[in-house]
This record gives sequence, structure tokens and C-alpha cells, in this order.
Amino acid sequence: MGRRRIASQVHQQVSRLLRANYLRKEPVWYQAVLENPPLTLPPKAPPSRTAYDQKPQSFTKHSTRPLPIYYLEDDIRRQFFLDHPFETFRPTTLVEADRIEDPHPIDGDKWTRLGQRGRNPTPEDAVRFTLNLYQYHGLTLSQAYAKAIAQFRALRSEHHIATTFAVMEAEQLGSTFGNSEIENAFQREKRSLATWDRKEELDEGALAARKRWKAIVERQHGKGEWSKGVEYVKLWQEGSRPNYIPAISTSEEGPTSESMDLANLLTPTVPRS
Repeated sequence: MGRRRIASQVHQQVSRLLRANYLRKEPVWYQAVLENPPLTLPPKAPPSRTAYDQKPQSFTKHSTRPLPIYYLEDDIRRQFFLDHPFETFRPTTLVEADRIEDPHPIDGDKWTRLGQRGRNPTPEDAVRFTLNLYQYHGLTLSQAYAKAIAQFRALRSEHHIATTFAVMEAEQLGSTFGNSEIENAFQREKRSLATWDRKEELDEGALAARKRWKAIVERQHGKGEWSKGVEYVKLWQEGSRPNYIPAISTSEEGPTSESMDLANLLTPTVPRS
């Protein structure tokens, strides 16, 4: 693919090609463009320079790496969950709304108590309240954290006691409560494990059924060492006919006419000398 040219530089390139005898004939449009050259492009305005750009910088091996992103809330949140590990198991919703949540009207200097934003605070409320005390109320980070945690635990205790008494009152008035989600999960797990035992029983039953219908062959007839045909020759010399189906010919009621006919059909004829 050829090198791209700006429209105002095409005739200049053609002039260089003609001087080098690369083009034998002038293009039809060449003289017209020379008489009416295209407008030149406006000069590009240089970017505005700031004091930071004009200051000489020392480029080192690590100068292009981005700076670490640090938020004070991360340290507070990390310490909070170290002190309250079971708060991570508390259910919460992760569904985002179609717009960003509006800031709470109680903030800054007005936010002096954690209970001003609700009687059942979340871990994020405790973290924000700690940062608010540190930034707007002149407390150190340790003092702000200790005050916020004390109010958080007090509100959680009040909520737990109030909920317990509300449940007891409802039960005394005749209310019934179903299983919790944890209990439902345990029941589903038990039903799933019970299917494994049932599957083992079915597998054992299928194996027993296959064994029940397995062919059992009695190998008592003709059992013993090989006589090298002596018994057969002896019977042949005596003129007796060998019987290969004793189960049909010998029965409790004696041989029937049908069994005898079948024995005669199946018994080979011994030639006499």
C-alpha cells in the first residue's frame, strides 16, 4: 500500500516524480492544479504549556508507573471486619439502582450520632461515621473509631433485644413462623443426601436381578476323568444306544412318549458291525 499524501501535497509529489523521469507523461489535471493550487492547511496551534510541563523532569525506570490509589476508608473497613468477622455473613443486597444514591441530608457537622441515620446501622454506616468524626469533629482516627464502634454495638444490641421480644409477643398471640433460609438449605441438603442411599439400593437391586436370571448349568453329567472312549466302545459292542439327555428320559413319572420321541430324534444312530 502506497504512502498516503495530503491533498495539498499531491501536485508536489507529481513534480518530483516527473523530474526523476518516473512519470513519462504529465497527468491531465497537473497544469490545472499548478494554476489553481489547493489551499494549504492551517497551522496546528501548539498546546498550552503549564508550569509542570516547563519544569525539567528526570525520567527514571519507575516514573511511568501509576501512583497507588489509597482511601482512608479502606483502612477503617479492614479494621472493622477484623473486629467483627461475623458481619461478613450478614445478608445484604448487591442490586444497583438506575442512578447513584442521593447523599444523606445528615452529614458533616450535623452528623454527631450514628443513630441519626437509622436504628439498625450497617457496617458501611459505621465506617462512614468514623471518617466523618475524624474529618469534621476534630477527633483522632483511633478516638473516632472507638466512638463509632461503641454506638454501632449499642444500636445492634437494642435491635436484637427489640426483635427477640417482638417474636416472643407474636408467638404468644398465636403467630407461627416458618423455617429460615438456613434451615431450608439444610433440609434440601438432607433430601439430596437421601437420594444417594436410594440410588445405592437401586443399584444393588439391579445387580441382584442380573444375578437372579443368570444361567446356571449343571455339569454333573459325564463328570470324571476321560475314559479314552472305552465306555463308548463297550456300549457300542453291547448294542446299547447312548442317551445324551438324561433330564428328559429319566423323570419321576417315567419317560413319556413325547420324551422318547424327542430322545430318539436327538440320539445319534450307532452303526453295527
